[in-house]
Amino acid sequence: MAQSTAATTKTTLRFNVTRRAPELIPPAVPTPHEFKELSDIDDQEGLRFQIPVIQFYRNMDDHSGGSVLKGRDPARVIKEAVAKALVSYYPFAGRLREKAGRKLVVECNGKGIMFIEAEADVSLEDFGEALQPPFPCLEELLFDVPGSTTVLDSPLILIQVTRLKCGGFILALRLNHTMADAPGLVQFMNAVAELARGAQSPSIQPVWERHLLSARNPPRVTCEHREYEEIADTKGTIIPLDDMVHKSFFFGPTEIAALRRFIPQHLKSSTFEILTACLWRCRTIALQPDPEEIVRIMCIVNARSLFNPSLPSGFYGNAFAFPIALSTAGKLATNPIGYALGLIKKTKSDVTQEYMASLADLMVLKGRPHFTVVRTFVVSDVTRAGFADLDYGWGPPAYGGPAKGGVGAIPGVASFYIPFKNGNGDKGIVVPLCLPGNAMEIFVKELNKLLYEVSENQVASSESSYFISSSL
Repeated sequence: MAQSTAATTKTTLRFNVTRRAPELIPPAVPTPHEFKELSDIDDQEGLRFQIPVIQFYRNMDDHSGGSVLKGRDPARVIKEAVAKALVSYYPFAGRLREKAGRKLVVECNGKGIMFIEAEADVSLEDFGEALQPPFPCLEELLFDVPGSTTVLDSPLILIQVTRLKCGGFILALRLNHTMADAPGLVQFMNAVAELARGAQSPSIQPVWERHLLSARNPPRVTCEHREYEEIADTKGTIIPLDDMVHKSFFFGPTEIAALRRFIPQHLKSSTFEILTACLWRCRTIALQPDPEEIVRIMCIVNARSLFNPSLPSGFYGNAFAFPIALSTAGKLATNPIGYALGLIKKTKSDVTQEYMASLADLMVLKGRPHFTVVRTFVVSDVTRAGFADLDYGWGPPAYGGPAKGGVGAIPGVASFYIPFKNGNGDKGIVVPLCLPGNAMEIFVKELNKLLYEVSENQVASSESSYFISSSL
């Protein structure tokens, strides 16, 4: 048994985590030994990393109605359900291999996913009311098993179930992103949840069909993909990675209404578009680039609904694009928010079925490049992915979604929009953000100015208490 001590600088919360030795969970019955190719969207360089997800569950035995699985051990229940789910989703139990042309295939060999059972001498209530990233001592709740993080020949999913002394538990998970996107991961975990609650089989049967997002023969790039353009200029603003601060910001109905005041009436816009425009502008000002520098916003667009015929129900591969909008930093900072909003709406509309086909072709022709990260901000909306609905028999999670912002090969580039309910019961979106310390201070002040119309003097003397926020 491995034991470690966890602590945070925010709340001085300290707790011990005791882990059993990691084990591999294979499918409950033998599955086909075969090789399955990933799509040319799946195996691009920018998805070759591990993405963390976390879910907090209360002790439902203490609540009215109780839990479906009263008195059962969540680690054992979930472990058994995972083994059953892997019978249908057996590629997740395999290992990735690389062929000529950097083409990824999964060897379906049934080795299994990695599973860790743990105990923590802490209660869910000790984490506070605002369960949101960044979480205290994530590295203890999602242990990085040595040798398990490489893209090739490693378990494709790692799950740690940590029982809490209050009777609740935490399920933390790490996914090799080449295998699935957020909807695909939720589809698999929902199968686990259904089986844990007693179902005989998943309600949605998985469909591989990755060829639907593979390159044409011959490949031909028919659309502009500036998100993958090579940038020779390495000068300009560089984000220092040794001084990164993590904070989360809550946007409820009041905050969104405040931001809508800045949107021209003729620009009918979604909450995602408005929030992205404001965050991009505030983040750019906070980083203080040269006014002539080109800055980029990358909006992850789920393309499932854009296909005709549509992708089959049960498809769990990566089915999204990274369209990009560009501006000089000076124009973005000095123009009204409507300027940024117009750029974002245009770039989102670029994604079509032909765009996805062209993107797959580009991957083959260009050697599966990484998307551009130079002066780039990536945003991903997972409010509809379904993380908050995963019920393993103990009710829905108190929090469910990405474990932190800034994930990927370059820390600080990406943020997620996560469904959240604050202490007052207001439903909204929480956004984890990762910035250098001085830039984070400026960011908070700029956002306060938009939301509360406070003066420069008031901003200079205010603290960042306007938001539900936390930092490590």
